[in-house]
Order: sequence, then structure tokens, then C-alpha cells
Amino acid sequence: MLRKLLTLCCCFSAPIWAATYELPIEGSSIVGRTQYHKVLEGESLADIAKSYDVGFLSLMAANKGIDPFLPQQDYVLTIPTRIILPNVAREGIVINLAELRLYYFEPSKNIVHIFPVGIGRIGRDTPEMETKISQKRPNPTWTPPTSIRKEYLAKGIELPAVVPAGPENPLGEYAIRLAYGVGDYLIHGTNKDFGIGLRVSSGCIRMDPKDIEWLFPQVKLGDKVKVINEPIKVALEPDRSVFVEAHEPLTRSDGSKKSLDIPVELTWWLDEFNMSDAKTKAVIFAQNGVPVEVVGPSYAEVE
Repeated sequence: MLRKLLTLCCCFSAPIWAATYELPIEGSSIVGRTQYHKVLEGESLADIAKSYDVGFLSLMAANKGIDPFLPQQDYVLTIPTRIILPNVAREGIVINLAELRLYYFEPSKNIVHIFPVGIGRIGRDTPEMETKISQKRPNPTWTPPTSIRKEYLAKGIELPAVVPAGPENPLGEYAIRLAYGVGDYLIHGTNKDFGIGLRVSSGCIRMDPKDIEWLFPQVKLGDKVKVINEPIKVALEPDRSVFVEAHEPLTRSDGSKKSLDIPVELTWWLDEFNMSDAKTKAVIFAQNGVPVEVVGPSYAEVE
């Protein structure tokens, strides 16, 4: 009864499900549940994305064709808060560039925290990497790299050698440095009211101020960080149903994109049980970023 009541409450109200989810049972990869939001007068998709702590592009993908600035009042939006976990070890921080999400796993507590992030724009791609946290800095200063200073100078803006902590600092109030390369990449906050769930940074991972404020004290020096780029995620569930979640692949600086072919392991599975891949192809083509069941569990009954 309580579960039914909570489900009804989340359909047309402010979000009650936070960005924290209990890890699924063994063999499962899906967390959360889809929420719905009735558009109020004057709301934009940016407002709604922020209130549910989901990415702007993720919300647009789940509601294709909706005016992001003036969505129709009383229209019921799908909030993409049902998610397939990436197929990686569930430890530390995992960032999937293709879905613009950061996962922070706490296996000892059997939970995962999921946040929208901003990543590097085309020409300033955030790289895939396996690394660790090398430094944590509250109230960080910002030393603009030479390449960024030149970029701004070409626009007629001369950046200072060092930007002190404070409201003018684009790193916000917290910065977590990654050991990758020479340490140029950070997970940090922002002093801007936009950019979360978008490709707008110079390569760093940008978080909403309230999210980085929460994450900063949770993580430790040496914690693992894995950055992947997987636009298609697959979940083969314990009841042997299959779900696919597809996102629009990122365009990289060289113009390349990840393939949108059906993952090989899913192709093998469909072939083994002589099942059509038509629904899977439709989900991948739609790229709406929500898990869709492409095979029901019924086939297991005939084995």
C-alpha cells in the first residue's frame, strides 16, 4: 500500500525520489522509476530539469517535440529517472559522457547516487579515462590554461593569470582534481545558472552547486574514477526480460561518433532464442534515453 501511495504521489508533484537509489538485486541493472510532471504556467524545461536534478538534454530527449522554453501548460512530461546502470564495476565515480551523468557508488551501503553533469564541448572533448582523485579543494582558485586564455583573447577578452575564489570563479565552491594526464581535468561546481546536462565546458566535468557540495565530502583521495562513452546500455534482468536505453551519441572533435549498432552480446542473445531485433532497432533509433523493454520474460516459461 505504501509503495502504491508513493507511486501516485510522484506522478504529478515535485520529485520525492532523490538522486540516491538502492542498488538492484544481483543480476539486475535497473534503478529508479519513471516520474511524470504536469507543466505549470511559466515553467521551462530548464526549470523542471533542475527541480528533478536531471540533465536538460536528457529531459528534452525523453520528451521530443516539446518546446523547451514554452512547454504547453498541463502537458505531462516524462522525467527520465529510471536508469540502466553502466556495465562497469560498481565502485567509486563513473561518468558516462554519452548520457551526461555521474554515478557515485557506495557498495558498502548498497546505494548509488546519480547526478547530471556538463561535459566538454566539441573541440574541448572530455576524454575517456580510468584514473583516481588526486586533490580536493574547497573555494578553489582558477588558473586558466594557456590554450583557454588564447581562446578568450581571440574574442577580445583577457583573462587574469589567476581567478580568485568567489562569485566570479567558474569552478564554483568545490573542485575535485583527477590524476589523468597532468591533472588538467576537474569535477567542479559552477557560478553559472546553466550548463548542467549540456556540452559547454572546456573539458572538465561540471556539476550543479548543490550536487558537488554533497559529493565533495563523500569522496576521498585515491578513489577510483572511470569516464566512459557508452550511448547504448543493455539490461538482461533476472526474469530474463531485456531492456535497452539509447542516447544520442556524442560528436567528437574529429567528427566521429560511437556506433549505434546493436551491441554484439545482445545480437548473440537474440539470435540464440530466434527473436526479432526490430524493437531494439526502433529504441536505438529513437534515442530517448529511457529504458525500454525489448523482450518480455515470457520466453523463459517455455524452456
